[in-house]
Formats: sequence, C-alpha cells, structure tokens
Amino acid sequence: MTAQEPANKRIIAFIDGQNLFHGAKEAFGYTHPNYDVLALAKAICAMQGWDFGKVRFYTGIPDPSDDPFWHGFWSKKLLTISRQGVYVYSRSLRYRNKRVKLPGGTYATYLTG
Repeated sequence: MTAQEPANKRIIAFIDGQNLFHGAKEAFGYTHPNYDVLALAKAICAMQGWDFGKVRFYTGIPDPSDDPFWHGFWSKKLLTISRQGVYVYSRSLRYRNKRVKLPGGTYATYLTG
C-alpha cells in the first residue's frame, strides 16, 4: 500500500538567520538583516497553497564584549520576533582563525565568527 500525500500540508518553517542574511546579501545586496521571518514563512506558504503552522528561528549572536552593536541588535530583534510567536533559539558565536592566501603568495590570518 502506498501512502497518499495529504491534501492540506501544514508547514513548520526552520530558518537559520545567518544563512538567510548572507543569501539576501548575495542576491539583493542587503547590508542589514532587516527581514521579517514570520512574513516570509507566511508568504511562502500562501504561494504554495500550504497551511501555515509555525516558525523556528536560529542565529548566533556576538558577545557584548566582542561587538556591542550587533549583540544589542540581535537581542532586540529576537525579542521582537519571539513576541510574534516565533520560536527563537540563539547561542553565542564561536570564533576561529581563518587563514587566506593573499596576492603575491603570502598568507594572513583573521578571527571570524
């Protein structure tokens, strides 16, 4: 017996904030994560004819000592979207050294989140 696809599909959207931002930046040139994850999920569901269920949102946040501006920005944004009913999960960014080859064959190392 083959399972039948349900007539009504109820969706839970899982969104990675950093991936969404970098995708929007690459595609549209955005320099600020000004997206509305709830509106985005609902719009995609409407376009596909799906029943909207929930949104789960994840992002890493810099520590206040590393980047006070972005820590404050993300803290406020996460509070706002959680009040909209979006389930929010965040953690402190982890940093690592990244080594890149420069023109001329030399290497440079920098810290990245």
